[in-house]
Amino acid sequence: MMEEMSRESNREKKTPDYSCVLPVYYNEGALTKTLSRLKKRVLDANPDYAAEIIFVDDGSGDGSYQELIGLRNENPDLVKVVKLTRNFGQVNALMAGFAQAKGRCVVAMSADGQDPVDLINDMLKGHFDDGYELVICHREDRDETYTRKLTSEIFYSLVRRLSFSNMPVGGFDFFLMGRRALDVLLRNAEAHSFLQGQILWTGYPVKYISYRRQAREIGSSRWTVSKKVTYLIDGVMSYSSMPIRFMSLAGLAIASSGFLYALFIIATRLMFGSVIQGWAAIMVVILVLGGIQLLMLGVIGEYMWRTLAQSRGRDAYVIEEILD
Repeated sequence: MMEEMSRESNREKKTPDYSCVLPVYYNEGALTKTLSRLKKRVLDANPDYAAEIIFVDDGSGDGSYQELIGLRNENPDLVKVVKLTRNFGQVNALMAGFAQAKGRCVVAMSADGQDPVDLINDMLKGHFDDGYELVICHREDRDETYTRKLTSEIFYSLVRRLSFSNMPVGGFDFFLMGRRALDVLLRNAEAHSFLQGQILWTGYPVKYISYRRQAREIGSSRWTVSKKVTYLIDGVMSYSSMPIRFMSLAGLAIASSGFLYALFIIATRLMFGSVIQGWAAIMVVILVLGGIQLLMLGVIGEYMWRTLAQSRGRDAYVIEEILD
């Protein structure tokens, strides 16, 4: 009885020790199970730490928000709900939750039940006991289709090669940040943010924990291939100069080839008195050079668009309501 009262007292502290932030997008039916697991496997396992659970509804078109209202009414001292006006994307939903978090550290996890909540106990230990500012749970395998595994493997392989060599092979979405790292993240908010890259960019010591991601129990993933491609472009453009350098090297190589080819034509004219002919060859060269130029303009346009978006300073998200 006394132990139970102690737990309730810790949970009612004004300043929580840790905040769990869960972006919600078409997760109706999974939210109640996720909260129940958090309470049983994390909160009850850490009675000395006070917690808050922040759900961010990212413009869900199903009954997710109504379910969140019910969870908030049942757990008024534990659950906070942030409702965005529309779908702003998972990263911006997380940033909205981070901005509302009051804990000494924050834990980001999915609301669909794919992340094993028991790992939060190890994450809290890594932060509070071992002193790590960042604790990252990275996927060593996942219970998903071969296509989704393949696209994710390609995605993170490219990120490792082009931007972050310390990016875990399977990537990560399940992580803990201390308050210092969180303040840096919020202070350096970016348009078209690549969240994993921003976290690794802070340079704080990281503790890695590997796990196998579980299959979704309810619903289907809305993380499409097109969204992955867009997110990959954000990661490369924001943290790598490789595209610009590639353009410079490609331009140098093409210019050198053109110069050598011009010398070859002049030498042929002087030595043999003939000129190399061929309409097809000329057209191929024109089309290839035109395609390369358009590609280079596209790369420059991507950088300019991101610069424009950052300079505008628009809000990354708009909050419609907060149930606190």
